[in-house]
Amino acid sequence: MPYASNGDVDLYYERDGEGGDDRDVDAVAFCGEIGYGPWQWGWQHAAVAGPYRAIVPATRGTGDSDAPQGPYTVGQLAADLDAVLADAGVRATHVVGVGLGGMVALHAALRSERVRKLALVGTPAYGSGLNPDPLWADPADPDALESSLRAAVTDEFLEYQPDVVSQIVEWRAVEDADRTAWTAAREAVAEFDVADRLYEVSNEALVLHGSEDAVCPSTKGEELAEGLPRGEFVEIGGAGHLANVEASREVNDRIVAFFDEE
Repeated sequence: MPYASNGDVDLYYERDGEGGDDRDVDAVAFCGEIGYGPWQWGWQHAAVAGPYRAIVPATRGTGDSDAPQGPYTVGQLAADLDAVLADAGVRATHVVGVGLGGMVALHAALRSERVRKLALVGTPAYGSGLNPDPLWADPADPDALESSLRAAVTDEFLEYQPDVVSQIVEWRAVEDADRTAWTAAREAVAEFDVADRLYEVSNEALVLHGSEDAVCPSTKGEELAEGLPRGEFVEIGGAGHLANVEASREVNDRIVAFFDEE
């Protein structure tokens, strides 16, 4: 099991796929939503592993990564990502982020030469555009874990995918952040604001947003895409905040086609 280190913080990550030798960019890195473990990328992993190397870190405070004292900053989380990419031998990568992870991806694009294209799901340009509080649940409370999913996906998904919901609850119980780590990450959301710097992000960016997002309205995604010099907005009809889970087929098709474009 690979670990990378950012100072005295050890970060667990998963990697799969070989990538193509003829690709200038052979990796896709995933940056997760606040408090969620790597489980949230189970719907994308297989779609990119093979054509690319899939790099899935456990954000500090989640999974098998360390949970240092907070508060955390988006800059620290971006430095964590860079440490993981360096440990994995990645020189250039596309980045997929949701919510807080999208914020990390934007910060990394401003600071890191490793980052190429961005796929941003349910992401605003500033922290007040996202209200993550309804997403929180105690990992030791299965009922709370299931109930809090109503903020992340639509009621239709919960009703028609009961087996998937049960599996997500099991994964969350093992991988999600406890209250202390979640609160530390909440500070990273609160302090984030790149609205006045979006013009500096020269990367191509695909901004995907569920039309039924209950914690980050789709208007925030439109605003983000409009502010990015090379941003494109796509609304995912009928999906909630975790559009990458709820509408995984459409999201996967769009991000892989976007990354494959020359």
